[in-house]
Amino acid sequence: MKLPPLPDTVPAIAGKSWLRFLSKKASEHSGWQVEALPNVPKAVVIAAPHSSNWDGLIGVVAAFGIGLRINWMGKHQLFRWPLAPIMRAFGGISTVRDSAHGVVDQFSEKMRDADKMWLVVAPEGTRKKVAKWRTGFWHIASRAGVPIIPGFLHYPEKKIGFGPPMMPSGNMEADLQKLYDFYRPFRGKNGKIGLPSSIIENVGKI
Repeated sequence: MKLPPLPDTVPAIAGKSWLRFLSKKASEHSGWQVEALPNVPKAVVIAAPHSSNWDGLIGVVAAFGIGLRINWMGKHQLFRWPLAPIMRAFGGISTVRDSAHGVVDQFSEKMRDADKMWLVVAPEGTRKKVAKWRTGFWHIASRAGVPIIPGFLHYPEKKIGFGPPMMPSGNMEADLQKLYDFYRPFRGKNGKIGLPSSIIENVGKI
């Protein structure tokens, strides 16, 4: 598989490293296809559907293979020796989830201050079917004034791709509905689709 070129405005990994070399080789031999990336310097990127522990590994390895520098939030317990250096090398940022409000403030400020930043968030928050998405990603994008990019892993075709960037409109429910509509065709490793269960039950009635 040939990886797509890295657009000129997106956050890029500086220099060369054995980690990037191995990621590039692994991506090229994985059988996964990666579609062209949106040329956007800052964005909150949704990762869905989330149905397997493999999702994060496949996505991170593909990003490193392309040379894309991504960030993601992780529980502070993960950032302890000896895992902490590895987590940070792959773009992890430690969070203390005492309150959702605090996490939103923390990351919206980070995004406002950054010249370039792609923050990847799994809005389902779990590999199981959920009744609704967590909406922190929308609030971060809205407060930081950056677009939301819907990203997907479609296991039947082994494809990683992206939808068009969408600026938060101020109407969260309307924006979520557009995202739910976008994710209808995509399937996770275990057949899970990237939609909350309440939406799944009403497909065709919306």
